[in-house]
Amino acid sequence: MDPQPTARNILTPTQLGAMVRDLMEGSFPLVWVEGELCNVSRPASGHLYFGLKDARAQLRCAMFRSRGQLLRFAPRDGMQVLVRGRLTVYEARGEMQLVVEHMEEAGEGALRRAFEELKLRLAAEGLFEAARKRALPRFVRRLGIVTSPGGAAIRDVLHVLQRRLPLLEVEIVPSPVQGAAAVAALVQALRWAGESGRYDAILLTRGGGSLEDLWCFNEEALVRALVASPVPVMSAVGHEIDTTLADFAADVRAPTPSAAAELLVPERGELAAALARQQARLGQAMRRILDASAQRADRAALRLQVSRPHARLERGATRLAELRRRLADQAQRTLARRRERLDTLAARLRRVPPQRSLAVSGERLGRAAAALRRLQEDRLARDRALVLGLGRALDAVSPLATLRRGFAILRDEHGAIIRSVAQALPSHRVSALLADGELALRVEPPP
Repeated sequence: MDPQPTARNILTPTQLGAMVRDLMEGSFPLVWVEGELCNVSRPASGHLYFGLKDARAQLRCAMFRSRGQLLRFAPRDGMQVLVRGRLTVYEARGEMQLVVEHMEEAGEGALRRAFEELKLRLAAEGLFEAARKRALPRFVRRLGIVTSPGGAAIRDVLHVLQRRLPLLEVEIVPSPVQGAAAVAALVQALRWAGESGRYDAILLTRGGGSLEDLWCFNEEALVRALVASPVPVMSAVGHEIDTTLADFAADVRAPTPSAAAELLVPERGELAAALARQQARLGQAMRRILDASAQRADRAALRLQVSRPHARLERGATRLAELRRRLADQAQRTLARRRERLDTLAARLRRVPPQRSLAVSGERLGRAAAALRRLQEDRLARDRALVLGLGRALDAVSPLATLRRGFAILRDEHGAIIRSVAQALPSHRVSALLADGELALRVEPPP
């Protein structure tokens, strides 16, 4: 006889797969796996399916589109990679698979650990502090670009600079930007550019690449050279998602080489607009100065009119005539006295025999004549100086001196001086007294 049937816990493949999946996901929450890619495919859905194998085994993997779009390289068969993901079971086939969240080329893991360790150590020294960094000049006149002359980055930078500001002076300081010799060459180029005194700013740049390609920009020697540069340095290394220690150490970081060129120089249209605004402000300032000067000139002309220069001129002329008359009278009186003295001496000479006093009289006559000449010359010199001084004083207050400087005195038809625009009505005839004559004018209405 058959044994008595017992109750059995019968599962469907779906139930068993779910149990295995839960057990596996609970036991392996997150794993890192390194291996070789195989059977790589990307269907229309955008998801990435591939195998990860070594010499003895193969693991099926899937990477969903949202994560695959973040990859910086194109996975292909035969590539050695390092992935991070969660183990699960694909229930439709009952197969174990790894749902990948992150993938990088093999070797990047060690580099990233070294990157983070060096970053923490240099940050502790304060090399990445924002307070240490300097602002770029507002207007860069001469730019030094440390890069490879044959790279794509320099072509992008030069194209943008030529479009935005063709007048900028640009010099390339050549250096390799990848490989074992790049670090020493970059450090030497930065030191030369900073110590030469030729540049207002320095741009350190290269195009994108893998972490290994960009590793020379993570070296400690280059970081310290950037910090020690006497000239502000902008770093533009790789694409926007690439970040190097040079970016942290530079005074300014640009996401791409093209963006660096746009940050370094203003667009020439913006510069022209700024210059136009400055010119307008300068014109306004000049007009204010000219208006103030015109007001001062008007006030001075008004004071000149109030002081009645004609009356002062007449008084000066009268004084000058009086001085001239007095000078002529004094000269006549002096000459009369001298003539009378000479007549007396002549009479005495006639009375005295010439044989006894001719020599004495001649000598006395000579002395008297010399004294008379000296007296006349002294007197004339003093009177001439007095007259000249009065003439200069009179000329200083004379309106004729003002007229010679280009001013004019306006008079109406009756000879009255015009002191206001309201006194000169349209079509009236006026006269303008100038330094060398008088002009007849007719008033025209304003335009």
